[in-house]
Amino acid sequence: MTRAVDWRGLDFRFEYLDIQQLNDRLFAGDFDVAKTSFHAALKLTNETVVLPSGSALGYRVGPLLLAARPDVSPRDQGQVTLCPGEDTTAALLFRVFHPDTSQVRHVVFSDIMPMLQRQEADFGVCIHEGRFTWEQAGLSLVEDLGTRWETETGCPLPLGGIVARRSLPREVISAVQSSIHDSLQFALASRDAPLPSMRRYAQEFDDEVLMQHVDLYVNDWTIELGETGCEALNQLSRRATRAGVIPATSDSIEVFRP
Repeated sequence: MTRAVDWRGLDFRFEYLDIQQLNDRLFAGDFDVAKTSFHAALKLTNETVVLPSGSALGYRVGPLLLAARPDVSPRDQGQVTLCPGEDTTAALLFRVFHPDTSQVRHVVFSDIMPMLQRQEADFGVCIHEGRFTWEQAGLSLVEDLGTRWETETGCPLPLGGIVARRSLPREVISAVQSSIHDSLQFALASRDAPLPSMRRYAQEFDDEVLMQHVDLYVNDWTIELGETGCEALNQLSRRATRAGVIPATSDSIEVFRP
């Protein structure tokens, strides 16, 4: 990477993967620090802590439940809904709000809209840039799962964040947190600086759409979760427990305090 900020003596080696691949590799123990779905983080509370910087959390940022055809809802057991990975927060929200409805299949997030266009499934839970392009794809909106979350909880929706292994020395976790915090501050102050990397790895290559994505998912809570972010994580934990997605005996999610 560009080393535009101080790495504080650390040596970062980066891998860029689909979100469920990141979750799987984290479960396998491959990473010391990783971006992950908060659904996965809930399952790993005994092994990881959430860093206060680097989260995707906000209002009007939630996944969209889309349909291949208009005027349908996922109530028939014979219908198929595509989700972007078993441990994604998008899949968690679908299970919380639409339990025991359609059959769920997990595919890479970027395959969901094309598969709906080919009518290879009835519904799909869409994340990332697809939030801005689903209408051009000729798909129908069933529900904004993020809006439903906000209405029922009053909290911003916590989608994903950066976690670190509890086995790491505290001073190492603190150095990682400081480096991420500084990197975010730099990127927000120099908005064009991240674009080359974004163009390289994004599924959507239009700069305007990419910056819409940034404006939607990067905010004050990305810099620092704060009390509001922590309460949103607690709400997610309670909802997941109530829906039977995580055991009632699971530890509470912990945010690292430098």
